[in-house]
Amino acid sequence: MAPIEAIQAALRAEGLDGWLFFDHHRRDPLAYRVLKFEPSQMVTRRWYYLVPAAGEPRKMVHKIESHVLDPLPGATTQYSGWRDQQVLLPALLEGCQRVAMQYSPHCAVPYVSNIDGGTLELIRGCGVDVVTSANLIQLFEAVWSEAQYAAHKQAGVFVDAARRAAFARVGEILRAGGRVTEYEIQQFLCDYFRSNGMTYDHGPIVAVNGNASNAHYDPEQGNCSEIRPGDLLLIDLWAKLDQPGAVYYDSTWTGYCGATPPDAMLNVFAAVTGARDAAIACVKSAADEDAVLAGYQVDDACRGFLQAHGLAEHFFHRTGHSIGEEVHGNGANMDNYETHDERLVIPGTCFSVEPGVYLPDFGIRSEVDVYRGQNSAEVTGEIQTALLRLL
Repeated sequence: MAPIEAIQAALRAEGLDGWLFFDHHRRDPLAYRVLKFEPSQMVTRRWYYLVPAAGEPRKMVHKIESHVLDPLPGATTQYSGWRDQQVLLPALLEGCQRVAMQYSPHCAVPYVSNIDGGTLELIRGCGVDVVTSANLIQLFEAVWSEAQYAAHKQAGVFVDAARRAAFARVGEILRAGGRVTEYEIQQFLCDYFRSNGMTYDHGPIVAVNGNASNAHYDPEQGNCSEIRPGDLLLIDLWAKLDQPGAVYYDSTWTGYCGATPPDAMLNVFAAVTGARDAAIACVKSAADEDAVLAGYQVDDACRGFLQAHGLAEHFFHRTGHSIGEEVHGNGANMDNYETHDERLVIPGTCFSVEPGVYLPDFGIRSEVDVYRGQNSAEVTGEIQTALLRLL
């Protein structure tokens, strides 16, 4: 059974008349996840499902796939040709002036911008104002259960241990005069995760010097750098428990392959961690005061710190992303750079805070996960306070 009552309560809180779900060829996975149903047949024709703020839901399906929405409650209307569809759509939307859809003005929130422009024109042509479902999606996609919070904390124990082991491994090899590559340490981490019941969508980032300034660097066998004494080493790793409903833990630390890091590295590290801490303080203050906080405001706090230190031009990605069953989840992002994310940072959600400064010779990023509870906010794992010395 779909969570219709919960959806309707959320619609009333948002002052909306309904939420119109639409799909064709399974292009909108959010619709299936929010409605909690799995069709028992192919989805090759357009279907519409309206959940009004009050009353019974309404379905509109193609005659060829007339049973596609059978798992969901509500009365069904069938159409066959495009003329039927355009005649019947206004009746489906009767009584609705403002409806939510998986749409984002100017694609400000790409994670929910799944409705094509033609369908948007079709619905608006019925005299209905279409607004973004971004806030609604967050309620049903990004809020964690107690079990998910516990799974995240458990994952953090393993991920933090893996990171410590990886840096220790690099130090041991270099002290012994051995040789090791970024790829070899990446595979060391992957093996650690697998042996501890963890899963991940992509291998971790292990990057030295200028490679660390590539925020999505991916070392490959035969196409990576050796890790040598005097190098800056960045490790960004994320994983979750290999079980249904588990959520990710995501962390980035940096170290110096020597005993005395150059002043330039120390200065950048101090600026990056200061920006991180400014963002954390922004979230904690809002949570303590039960104040409204939007994702873009957290980015402003973080980026403003780097601006004051003359380094903001070298920070060219958002401050953080939502974390859920995917490492990049569907809640509010801490972003006023790549997008202007006005979604609220709501209780029960988790996100990364990960400022970075990326220079030609080296890059430094410091990443933690922040969970906002009902009346407080916390960093859920270990926090790096000093650049690691590996030798």
